Amino acid sequence: MKKDVMIFGAGGHGSVVAEIIESMGNRIHGFFDDDTIKDRCLDYPIIHDVDIFKMPNLFDWLIAVGNNAIRKQISLSLNQSFTIGIHPSSVVSKRTKIGDGTVIMPGSILNSRTEVGRHCILNTNSSIDHDCIIGDYVHIAPAAALAGSVIVGEGTEIGTGAIVIPGIKIGKWCKIGAGAVIVRDVPDGTVSVGVPGRVTRHLEFTF
Repeated sequence: MKKDVMIFGAGGHGSVVAEIIESMGNRIHGFFDDDTIKDRCLDYPIIHDVDIFKMPNLFDWLIAVGNNAIRKQISLSLNQSFTIGIHPSSVVSKRTKIGDGTVIMPGSILNSRTEVGRHCILNTNSSIDHDCIIGDYVHIAPAAALAGSVIVGEGTEIGTGAIVIPGIKIGKWCKIGAGAVIVRDVPDGTVSVGVPGRVTRHLEFTF
């Protein structure tokens, strides 16, 4: 018997995640959010009492927080079980592996032998071709496209409409700008923008 799903985060991203869970035919118990001004999201209650985290295994959870670093911190702090959200309009190869806590948005494509880590966001109409390896806590933004055999390190964000050519390795905790075309490997903790993409600055990261 499937458990109800509890969603951590009652913002705009949370409402999209909730509708994905509904489209899968699963029940939503509610949302958790520390914003005490709001008491409902969509048709569901928002719970503010942290005691809900002391009740492991009552629900499956999804973390609906867009910031990759914060999503990682939350996932490591919760002693809970996590489910996977896959919108029915997405196309996911049966030979793709998907980690717990990951959400696949409408229209996304994941081709054969791709591996996706835990707590990732594969956003609307993103495209990930064969044999890609996507690390934990990655966000692939809407309409971004990864060609075959691309590796994306933990915590990296691929911006809206960005393109990555085959065989590229993108490091951990990078940011790839919207519309960038990545034609060479990208080192850890950097920002890349432009066509072709080039590193413009380095980030401080501790993960």
